[in-house]
Amino acid sequence: MMGTMNSSTGANGDAWRGGETGTDEGAEPGPSTAAGQPSVADRTRIGAAWVTAIVGALVLILLLIFILQNQDGVTVTFLGISGSLPLGVALLLAAVAGALLVALLGAARILQLRRRFRRAGRPS
Repeated sequence: MMGTMNSSTGANGDAWRGGETGTDEGAEPGPSTAAGQPSVADRTRIGAAWVTAIVGALVLILLLIFILQNQDGVTVTFLGISGSLPLGVALLLAAVAGALLVALLGAARILQLRRRFRRAGRPS
């Protein structure tokens, strides 16, 4: 949940304004300079986005290396349908199918909870 705080006081008594520095609501306040400006060590959403993009790029490079190193052909049979494709691609497709299944089940659970919440909020 991304949100900003207008004003609050940190554990050490320093004023911290999450909305002005772009920090996340759950992040700990970082040290500030004497003028109240955020220091270089403060976390921002843009910084987190860059870290996520770099980690994602590294994972993609590792996946590409895995697929290129596993080019041996394998025969895959599923529900009577048979085909031949490289081992790395077959494993990647299996992982993607598993991730889609988990996402589908998670979305169904979220919809179920939303429906339950709406019903509980109605006056009887």
